[in-house]
Amino acid sequence: MAALARIGSHVRTLKFNLPHGPETFLPPLLDCITGEEVTFIYEPSCLPTRNSAVRLSVPTYGSWEMTDLLVKQYPPLFHAAANVSAFIRAFSFLINLKHLKISCPGQESAHRYRRSTVDYALISLRIAVERSPLRDLDTLSLLSVHPGAVLYLNPTMGFGALPNSTRRWRQIRKLAIHMDTIPYSTSDPADHLKLLHAYLQTFSSSVRRLVFRWNGPKGPFPLSLNAEPCLRTPSPPTACPRRCHLALRPLKFPKLRFMEVENATLDASQVSGFIIAHRRSITEFNFEDSNLRTGTWDEALAPLTRISGNEKWKERSEEVMDVPLVLSPVGLEEGQMEKVLRDQEGQIARMRKERGQLTSPVPGMGAWGKVVGARGRGLFWGTEEHMKRFLRSSVFTWR
Repeated sequence: MAALARIGSHVRTLKFNLPHGPETFLPPLLDCITGEEVTFIYEPSCLPTRNSAVRLSVPTYGSWEMTDLLVKQYPPLFHAAANVSAFIRAFSFLINLKHLKISCPGQESAHRYRRSTVDYALISLRIAVERSPLRDLDTLSLLSVHPGAVLYLNPTMGFGALPNSTRRWRQIRKLAIHMDTIPYSTSDPADHLKLLHAYLQTFSSSVRRLVFRWNGPKGPFPLSLNAEPCLRTPSPPTACPRRCHLALRPLKFPKLRFMEVENATLDASQVSGFIIAHRRSITEFNFEDSNLRTGTWDEALAPLTRISGNEKWKERSEEVMDVPLVLSPVGLEEGQMEKVLRDQEGQIARMRKERGQLTSPVPGMGAWGKVVGARGRGLFWGTEEHMKRFLRSSVFTWR
């Protein structure tokens, strides 16, 4: 703490990394006499650590019996993660912090519905950010987090939340989330998607740049979860009779300028609805490695034509094509290689013609045989010594 107090004012970016592992797993609490499982209701304790008299007179975990049970059965890492006062003191030295990175990878699928030491650390970190003077904080990156992390980082429904807890998080202008995917369907509960929807709602009024990526299998479109079939269909009454069946309110980011979603499965109607809702603010959006579940991309991007009044935006779209690099094999005649290149050129021309994007040839450039003269062929193919030097200096092994 003394070292952090000296250099804390110079810190601009902080990465909090706590991977899941055997040391973060928390077993069930058992009664020492009966052996029955004991329920632990956690309430963060924010008492100042400097006042030892007050700290020793109040139980840390609600009651003296529960405190004694946790001290005996839970590892020291848990008590360090639940030490909210220490987190607050540490963050109080980072008065010029601008970018906060949080990473907690490695959660096993069997532990998704169990609370671990990582979750208690996220609670302490969230409270520390809310109660520290971090007035310059404007960027938040959740790198490789488990779906349950948004519950403990949510300032409106998280543990120890206060009425003014959202004030600090509304400073965030740039938000990046890389979240592990949980398989979802219309027959399975989708509470993790509802938690994600509620968490994104916290930043709806301030965020200007939003990047979201699903780690693992493709997940739903996070900015249009209200239109997901698994959330529109009520859950079976036998699963949870008291489950709330109210529809989710659509998310809207009035100041959003840039959006990127990666590894998602979505509908064309979700994309078009997002474009229409944010047409007055957004200037760029990307869908990386995303597939349409229903509809086509022309239908999804149709609002761009209605907004601009023409289809000139299609002319500015980039065309990506795989162009192979072929080295002349041993024993192949030069004329045969030229024939291969001419066939390749014809295939590219036919592909562009089918797409309606046939481009005019460069003046003075005709077929390969007419362009490449005797000296030009030498420059194009290179001499034997040139190729030897090229292959000898390569990082690959050529035989």
